[in-house]
Amino acid sequence: MLPTTSVNSRSQGNGALSPRDAARHTAGAKRYKYLRRLFHFRQMDFEFALWQMLYLFTSPQRVYRNFHYRKQTKDQWARDDPAFLVLLSIWLCVSTVGFGFVLDMGFFETIKLLLWVVFIDCVGVGLLIATLMWFISNKYLVKQQNRDYDVEWGYAFDVHLNAFYPLLVILHFIQLFFINYVIISDSVIGYLVGNTLWLIAIGYYIYVTFLGYSALPFLKNTAILLYPFALLILLYLISLACGWNFTKMLCSFYKYRVK
Repeated sequence: MLPTTSVNSRSQGNGALSPRDAARHTAGAKRYKYLRRLFHFRQMDFEFALWQMLYLFTSPQRVYRNFHYRKQTKDQWARDDPAFLVLLSIWLCVSTVGFGFVLDMGFFETIKLLLWVVFIDCVGVGLLIATLMWFISNKYLVKQQNRDYDVEWGYAFDVHLNAFYPLLVILHFIQLFFINYVIISDSVIGYLVGNTLWLIAIGYYIYVTFLGYSALPFLKNTAILLYPFALLILLYLISLACGWNFTKMLCSFYKYRVK
């Protein structure tokens, strides 16, 4: 299923790209090709995108191994196929409708919630995080400050999408089955179950993000991306001691936003 052959895109003996090949590998050209394929569903590999979604839960290292193959064959780390983004968008829509149903929202309230989740929670926050990680990694984590060794912004956004998908499934799908009957109750079991799901979801996000940047051979000290785990566990323990219910707070926030 994974490509195993590499294509040498270098056309000159010194390893530099020819002017024609260089034009094809600019950020603008890659972005244009990616956006153009959004309107050609037959060109998207949805089967492979589903494979990636499955392995983001079971073996995320295998997903990033494929990014290495893409670099060898197409000379870019970021995805050139928007199939993963399309499937993630479908997941967002379905899970948000389920969230609206569980919270007993009306049709227009659910639409407002959907727009909020898609454009703020996923895209807006994703652009912010990807840009921040792109800047930090290129500024402080690159071993050699060289134009040939830099983190593509598209790859940083792909890492966010990879990390966001498990979080989405845990908080917007699995959690739905426990909200009304367990989590939003005022019992200890309620906020224990809810906050534990948040711990797992955000923990997945941190770990998959770490794997994404540690997969790049020209980065150093990527282990610092695991440091937020300490703060996450501390916040989790404080929430249990204080009786904070993160899911109940999220539901109240969503209901406030759609009014």
